[in-house]
Amino acid sequence: MLQSLKPGENTSLSQAKGQVRVSHSAAANLDINLTAFLVTDSGKAISDNDMVFFNAPRHASGAASFISPSTQNSTVIHCIDFDLSLLPANITKIAITLTQDGSAGGFSTVNNLRAQVLTAGSTLELAPGIFSQETGIIVLELYVRNGQNKARAVWQGFASGLAGLCNLYGIEVEEPMSVAVVAPPPVNMEKKLVTLTKPDSSHKISLHKGPSAPKSIRVSATWIDNGDGRKDNDDLDLRVGILRPDGQMSIIQAPDKSGAFNADPFVFHTGDVVTASVSAPGCETVEINPEISRLMGGKVALVCSVYSALSNGIVAVASLKPTMRMEYGDQIVDCAFEFKKGFFNSMVYTYVIGIIEIDRDNIILKPSGVTSRAGSESTPWLTRTGDELTLTMDGPYVFKGKKVSSRGNKRYI
Repeated sequence: MLQSLKPGENTSLSQAKGQVRVSHSAAANLDINLTAFLVTDSGKAISDNDMVFFNAPRHASGAASFISPSTQNSTVIHCIDFDLSLLPANITKIAITLTQDGSAGGFSTVNNLRAQVLTAGSTLELAPGIFSQETGIIVLELYVRNGQNKARAVWQGFASGLAGLCNLYGIEVEEPMSVAVVAPPPVNMEKKLVTLTKPDSSHKISLHKGPSAPKSIRVSATWIDNGDGRKDNDDLDLRVGILRPDGQMSIIQAPDKSGAFNADPFVFHTGDVVTASVSAPGCETVEINPEISRLMGGKVALVCSVYSALSNGIVAVASLKPTMRMEYGDQIVDCAFEFKKGFFNSMVYTYVIGIIEIDRDNIILKPSGVTSRAGSESTPWLTRTGDELTLTMDGPYVFKGKKVSSRGNKRYI
């Protein structure tokens, strides 16, 4: 069902859980960022922990989660997943905002700006207002009233960008200090992007220590509709195999093997996505606890892959152009493997995007590009000999809703 809202209008949502998508045309000198503020009845956030954005991607309650932007055919898509049923008792509203931090000026320079709220079976289109020099916008509000999940189109602009929005929602923005006072570092809004395209490339990131350290390592897989005219074969599943320090393997896959962030295996899948298009790519995300190595007692390796089940329709996984992104604090690493002839076989069900190694000090990410054999349902399997990791495509079969079986001497725990 498709419905439209003008600024100031509100409507009920079919479900408490869904996704907000904001898109616009890509252009030079634009740096647009999506931020959610979780606020009380007073319209104020309790603390800066109630601000969800690229450097703090998940609210502690799980009510809002940031998904890193993607670009498809010169369109930039920003997303935030929400679940109003998880709102804490003292928080009543999620405000979704945009800022334009580039040198292009206000939102009058942003073309084809649009917003959608997607819930199961429903799409809500929010027609934007007219803007000039505003650098900050409240796009919409999500809330619960009289037991109903609701959305309200706002499109209210501010000339003061993120600082103005933070002030509106009661979050202090640090000003330059005139005296030497030891203070925690301000939120870092500068992103550093590295793109890996070759299987023999890698990138190392140092893990931060102390209370200001990022609280999550976020890994997302993104894919698009391949343009074959079918709507039943664009569903990929992000899987993460976890090699523990003792050599045993676990696997994460939504919706029935989603894991946990603060309990073993310290990796959490945020939810299953079943559709994709060129304008609204599919994206599944897992969040990794940065303390996973300490909590498990040694070095951990994770193999990230996308899988297309036969029940989702016959498709070449490579034709959906899957990519992987890892985010930790201000660090963003993309794995975008170069697809070659032979990768477009519709009988190849699994494609390994990247491998992550985590110890107590560092994260190392490597792209892969390895695929399963044609017609094989085997999962990616990791083994370690000393410091050397070996990837083989002979792990046990894994199907949604079914108990994981063993394969020879290989089994998931």
